[in-house]
Amino acid sequence: MSNRATAAEASVRANRVIPPAGPQRVLALAQLSNSVGDGAYYVTSALYFTHVVGLAPARVGLGLTIAWAVGSVAGVPLGRLADRRGPRGTAVLLALATSTAVASFLVVRGFVPFVLAACAYATAQSGLAAARQALLAGLVSRQERTGLLAHLQSTLNAGLAVGAGLGGLALNAGSRVAYLGVFALDAASFLLCAAVLLRLPAVDGTHTRNGTHARVEVDQGPGRDGAGRGDASGVLRDRPYAVVTLLNTVLLLRMPLLSLGIPLWIAERTAAPTWTVSALFVLNTGAVMLFQVRTARGVTGTASATRAVRRSGLVMLASCAVFALSAGVSPWTAVGVLAVGAVLQVVAEMQQSAGSWQLSFDLAPPDRVGEYQGFFGTGVTVARTLGPLVLTALLVGWGTPGWLLLGALTLAASYAMGPAVRWAAKSRGAEGQGTGSRGTDPFGGPAPEPTLKRPVPVN
Repeated sequence: MSNRATAAEASVRANRVIPPAGPQRVLALAQLSNSVGDGAYYVTSALYFTHVVGLAPARVGLGLTIAWAVGSVAGVPLGRLADRRGPRGTAVLLALATSTAVASFLVVRGFVPFVLAACAYATAQSGLAAARQALLAGLVSRQERTGLLAHLQSTLNAGLAVGAGLGGLALNAGSRVAYLGVFALDAASFLLCAAVLLRLPAVDGTHTRNGTHARVEVDQGPGRDGAGRGDASGVLRDRPYAVVTLLNTVLLLRMPLLSLGIPLWIAERTAAPTWTVSALFVLNTGAVMLFQVRTARGVTGTASATRAVRRSGLVMLASCAVFALSAGVSPWTAVGVLAVGAVLQVVAEMQQSAGSWQLSFDLAPPDRVGEYQGFFGTGVTVARTLGPLVLTALLVGWGTPGWLLLGALTLAASYAMGPAVRWAAKSRGAEGQGTGSRGTDPFGGPAPEPTLKRPVPVN
C-alpha cells in the first residue's frame, strides 16, 4: 500500500512539470526539441556573426532589428494561413522553413545575405509561434489552455538551459567549427520539431481533413461573424484587442532585462561581480521551470487573468525599486539586493505570462485564433526591438529614477488592462464576466467544448 502511495505521489509531482499524455505531451516534446537548439543559438549567435561571419556589431544589431520588424508584420498573415489551411500542416512547414533559415547562416558571409537569412528566420519563427497557438487551441479545451502554456513555458526554459550549456562549450572552444556545430544543432532541432508535430492529429476550423474532424462551433457574438477574414487589416479593426495587445507589449519590456538591462546595470552602476549576471539568469530559469505551472493554476478566465496581470504590475514595481537600491553599496550587499530584485522580477514575469496567455485566447474569435495570436505575438517582437533602446536609456542613462519610471510604466499598463479587457469582452457581445472557475466560460455561461474527434490515437 505504501508503495502505491509513493508511486501516486511521484505521479502527482511529475504532472506538475510534465503535461498529461496525448497531444499536450506531444506539444511539450516539440517545444523541448527546438528550444535546446535555440538555447545554444542565443548564447553564441552574437559572437558567431561578428567573429565568424565578420560583421560589425552595429551591422548585426541593424540586421536583426530589420529582421524582427519584418517578422512582426508577417506573423498575422501566417497566422491567418494556419486558420485557413490547418495549423498542424502550417506549423510543420514553418518549422522546416526555420530549419532552412538557420542552416543558411552557415554559408552567409556578407551583410545583405545575413539580413535576408535573418528576415527568413524571424518570419518563420513568428509564423510558427502563431500556428502553434492555433494548433493548441484546436487540440485543447479552453479550460486547459493556460495550464498547458505554463507547462510549455517550463519546457522551454528547461530546453534553453540545456542548449545554453551546450553553447557555453562552443564559446569555451572558441573555434569556427564549434560555432558551426551550434548552428547545425539548431537547424536539426527544428527538423526534429517538425517530425514531432506530425504526430499530432490534424486540426481545422471549418473543414475535414484526412478523416479527422475538428470543428469548433461557437457563437461568434456581434461584430465577430468572420466578416473581413480575408481582409489583411481584420485583426487591426478589433480595437479593443489591439489595445490589450499594446498594453501587453508595454509589460513585455521586462523581457530584455536579464539579457541586457541588468547586465549593463551591474557593470555600470553597481560593485557586484560580473558572475552575478549568470547567477541571476540561472535563478530566473530555474524558478520558471519549477513554479510557472503552479502560478498559472489559478488563472482560469478573464477575471482571474486580469487580477494576475494587475498583481504582476505591483510586484514589478517593487522589483524595480529593489534593483535601484543595489547601486552605491558594497559588492556582497549588491549581490544580495540584486537577488531579491530578481526573485520579485521572476514572480511578476510568471504572473504576467499566465494572465496574458489566458487573455490572448479568450478575447480572440474561435475561428481566427491563428490570426489573432500572430498579432498578439507582435508584442514580443516589438519588446525585443525597442526594449534594448528603452532599457539602456532608462537604467544606464537615468539610474535610480529610470528604474522607478520603468516600474511606474509597468504598473500603469497592468492596471489599464482591466478596463481594456472589459471593453474587449463587451465588444464580443458578453454582458458580464464569468466567475473564472473551471467549467465556466469567462464571458458567462457554460464553457463550450470543442467537438474534436480524434480517430487516430496519439502515441
